[in-house]
Amino acid sequence: MGLSIKKSEFTEEEFEQFSAKVRTDLTALSCLLERPGFGEGESSIGAEVEFYIVNSDLHVQPINTEIAASVQDPQLTLELNRFNLEYNLSPQAFKGTPFTKTEQELLAAIQRIDEHAAPLGGKLVPIGILPTLRPSDTGPDAMTDEPRYHVLSKALVKQRGEPFSIHIRGEDAINVTTDDVTMEGANTSFQLHWRVPAHRFADYFNAVQLVTPIALALACNSPSLFGHGLWDETRIALFKQSIDSRSSSFKSWRHPPRVYFGSGWARSAWELFAASASLYPPIIPLMSEEDPMAVLARGEVPKLAELRLHHGTTWPWNRAIFDPSEGGHLRIELRFMPAGPTPVDMCANGLFVIGAALAVLEDIHHLTSILPFNYAEHNFYRAAKYGLDADIVWPHKDQVQLQASPLLTVARELLSRAREELKKTAVDETEITLLLGIIEGRVVNAMTGAQWQRHITDSFLKTLSPDEAFRSMLSLYMTNQNKNTPVHEWSLSP
Repeated sequence: MGLSIKKSEFTEEEFEQFSAKVRTDLTALSCLLERPGFGEGESSIGAEVEFYIVNSDLHVQPINTEIAASVQDPQLTLELNRFNLEYNLSPQAFKGTPFTKTEQELLAAIQRIDEHAAPLGGKLVPIGILPTLRPSDTGPDAMTDEPRYHVLSKALVKQRGEPFSIHIRGEDAINVTTDDVTMEGANTSFQLHWRVPAHRFADYFNAVQLVTPIALALACNSPSLFGHGLWDETRIALFKQSIDSRSSSFKSWRHPPRVYFGSGWARSAWELFAASASLYPPIIPLMSEEDPMAVLARGEVPKLAELRLHHGTTWPWNRAIFDPSEGGHLRIELRFMPAGPTPVDMCANGLFVIGAALAVLEDIHHLTSILPFNYAEHNFYRAAKYGLDADIVWPHKDQVQLQASPLLTVARELLSRAREELKKTAVDETEITLLLGIIEGRVVNAMTGAQWQRHITDSFLKTLSPDEAFRSMLSLYMTNQNKNTPVHEWSLSP
């Protein structure tokens, strides 16, 4: 969805032509995946980090276009709402110190962007959901004035045919209806890209899906919305509901929303792309002039622009990515992790989830055979709601019968195995020790960004109004964040 478009109205014929081209692209992709040697190459990572922009009062500052115009960095992009920005980090080979390089680039980018934001009265904050966000901060006026976002909102609203309904129950409950998609912009995330071997894509993808609930619980950083204490990772429920374009008739036959965990264990990379084409109608039918079959016939790699565009308007929490560069390759985009609390925390999250996936990879066929997919989905939502306090259904290699286990117990075991698997890779042991030490600190202290936010806010609520308590907590959060100290080391004394 980072494309720049000038057109905002499309005919039915254009939608039909686009759908036909997507089907042709799927045929081409199937052929490409059968090509000997396709997608082989060095493993690598990349990442995107979304930010809030706040003012001196720690409320949102809707100046993303002004900041971007001042910074003039092609890696900095506009997000859906005017108080959000995204920074796209450089890809790194998965060897040496890839996450340390990512962390250093991110710290430098934040400092540089903040220097441009300061004269405009703004500052970046990586946090899953801003604690000081108000209902009045959302709505049509909040949307970035870019054609792609207007088209996106209009299409999703039309498909739904009624207001979007947001119902989230945690410590408190919230019930909100909205006529547009700007509530989606309340969510900011750390999105990790992991290039994996194309011939084993399904195994790697399933391994990531299996360990996602553990990694999510350890990364939780979104415990509130509009002053209400909700899930440990409220972002998961909010994102799903804020752009749920299903009409009542679609819901009646359990059609999945455009934001979803998955429909089952993957059997191939191709089926993940095919599923998005079959399940979801197009939103932005922009056509290219490429004939993908002719490109294939020349022995080249087609861009598959229509398929990639359509696939980019579906938002599974882990998404398959086809990239035509470097001879063509496949990546897994891990979209479930929140932004923050600090760059080093986000890098620790990234290394842990890769290490955890590698730890279960060789047994993945057995593990997915004994764990029905609906339990994996159940684990995902339990982790989002309860964080480290969740109980999950976890498969073991020698297990006879499935049973629920405390998530923290599984996390301890998986952390140890992740460390051992990562030592077999080309990543420096110093980076493994440092970043997995941060994850271990969270496990030992049972402390995540969400737990810290909740604890500090509760302390402030003893003497302050809710608005002041959340604002004071955010101020302390930003002070700690600026030091880039891992969240499990933050003081619990306000």
